[in-house]
Amino acid sequence: MTTHPSLLDPVKRRLLAGAAALLAAPSLALAQTPIKFQLDWRFEGPAALFLASQAKGYYKAAGLDVRIDAGNGSGGTVTRVASGSYDMGFADLAALMEFHANNADAPNKPVAVMMVYNNTPAAVLALKKSGITKPADLSGKKLGAPGFDAGRRAFPIFAKANGISNVSWVSMDPPLRETMLARGDVDAITGFSFTSLLNLEARGVKTEDIVVLPFPAHGVKLYGNVIIASPKLIKENPQAVKAFLSAFSKGIKEVMANPDPTIDYVKARDGIINVELEKRRLRLSIDAVVASPDARAEGFGVVNPARLALMASQVSDAFNTKTRVDASTLWTDAFLPSKAELNVLPPVKR
Repeated sequence: MTTHPSLLDPVKRRLLAGAAALLAAPSLALAQTPIKFQLDWRFEGPAALFLASQAKGYYKAAGLDVRIDAGNGSGGTVTRVASGSYDMGFADLAALMEFHANNADAPNKPVAVMMVYNNTPAAVLALKKSGITKPADLSGKKLGAPGFDAGRRAFPIFAKANGISNVSWVSMDPPLRETMLARGDVDAITGFSFTSLLNLEARGVKTEDIVVLPFPAHGVKLYGNVIIASPKLIKENPQAVKAFLSAFSKGIKEVMANPDPTIDYVKARDGIINVELEKRRLRLSIDAVVASPDARAEGFGVVNPARLALMASQVSDAFNTKTRVDASTLWTDAFLPSKAELNVLPPVKR
């Protein structure tokens, strides 16, 4: 005998109604874990590497409600993840190392969980008319960069590797860096190669008149930007970290396979970007630091322990940190996707 629903008591009727609603809309039954993620910089071309997985719904499909915000420098991103304002972020590994070594007693030091920029994008840029064609020519010259610039902070490593001495520095806000070089106020600047090159072009400097000296091409094999996570998130929800990296890997593979259309995701976040310029910036960043020869040799997402240890020692010296950088405390590969999922690099261009 079947009891008619109208004869059930009110509590049972509500339970049945609730179950029916969940069955009718199973997606509503899945709670989305919120993840606040901060980039290292503004919404420019390379931001597509992260925005693609959001636009395609890969984070959501992995059970995550990801919010991606622009940043204002790697140091700020590290600090905000450490403070708990953000759960995860994208930051220069050297900035993370510096934070660890200068804040040994901090209770919530972020941890690097995936390598994205296998090589630092840092470079020295000059104009050909200055006569600077190689690193040694920088001795005795006036260089310019914001005080927090990754290339400026790591310049002592570059200088030591190339026998450079007697360099003087001029500080300025980021928007003035390339302008001051174009005007001749400084002899050279440090910056991300794919950012400063295009910024100089936007200021009327011809590409053929620019000299670019990338750190990796001149004896400085520092790692670049990594995805970082807060220890709190790692402890309380390690599965969310794994889910994020898996969803991100799916998106970045598609971006590298066909970069240009993904700039639409960036434009959706900053409507005033120059689309063609950002397409070039994204392609340059992929070729220079994401799918670089070193990345192909080591594999995407991972690090070489010996190279990581050397960088820790170099950063300790160049940044004059309070304590020595301990690489073992700031990197983990425990949350990386499978080797098959990390097979994201595009074919080598012929």
